[in-house]
Amino acid sequence: MKKVLGFLGNEIFLGTMIALLSVFTAVASYQGAMADSEQNKYEILGMQALNDGNAEYLTSNQYISQDYSYYDNWFLNVDERPEIAEYYEFNFSPELQEAIARDNGIWDDEYYDAMYAVPADLFDQSDINFEIGSQWDERGDQLQLVMLVMALGLAFAAWASLMSAGSNMRYLFSTLAIIALIAGIISYLVLVPTVVA
Repeated sequence: MKKVLGFLGNEIFLGTMIALLSVFTAVASYQGAMADSEQNKYEILGMQALNDGNAEYLTSNQYISQDYSYYDNWFLNVDERPEIAEYYEFNFSPELQEAIARDNGIWDDEYYDAMYAVPADLFDQSDINFEIGSQWDERGDQLQLVMLVMALGLAFAAWASLMSAGSNMRYLFSTLAIIALIAGIISYLVLVPTVVA
């Protein structure tokens, strides 16, 4: 049996295993760090878009309140004091002017959709950025798992190389290192998700 599995105890084989496992561990570690960086970037972009969306939402509310006020004052003055009514009509937002022209009822859904278009777009951007950040988070988590498996394999290969050539434990640790390498590669290819931006 030792003759069949003799390559497991070979110094060149163990050196190659240590090199391969070191490279894969380093690659998984680097990619995991990059995934964390991308997650952070997209979460910041998501928070920025969310904050901007909230600010724009409040601004839109103010514009709508102004439209209500201008329209009420215009309506109160249109018959008796047309010059004052004209001032208020001049200050109608373009969205209110379009709503009046549609003659669908002044405060229709199209008016509100138009007034809230900017914050709605920012909220959509925020959701997209948070989703991409979540995908990077998942990728980073899976890369951490790959790194753990590869690091275990590296430890097994290192211990195997330190043992005497005829030791049964050398063959066991060498076998565990191979299993860890294969499991790490499979985990990397199967479990680590691709980020869809």
